[in-house]
Amino acid sequence: MELVKRPEMDGRIIKDFEQLDHKTCVSICDAIGERLQQNLRPETELPPRLRELVDELRRRDNELH
Repeated sequence: MELVKRPEMDGRIIKDFEQLDHKTCVSICDAIGERLQQNLRPETELPPRLRELVDELRRRDNELH
């Protein structure tokens, strides 16, 4: 079995990532998600049953907050 040497930059990226606090990570993920939703809007409607389930999730989420 041959060991593959990883570039030094990989370690630096991992260390930098570990320095991000949870709040910052959540903010970054939320921003990426919002941007993807804006750029990748579906062309078609969801099937009725799936739409009902999504609406139910939203309703429950609103009740919790």
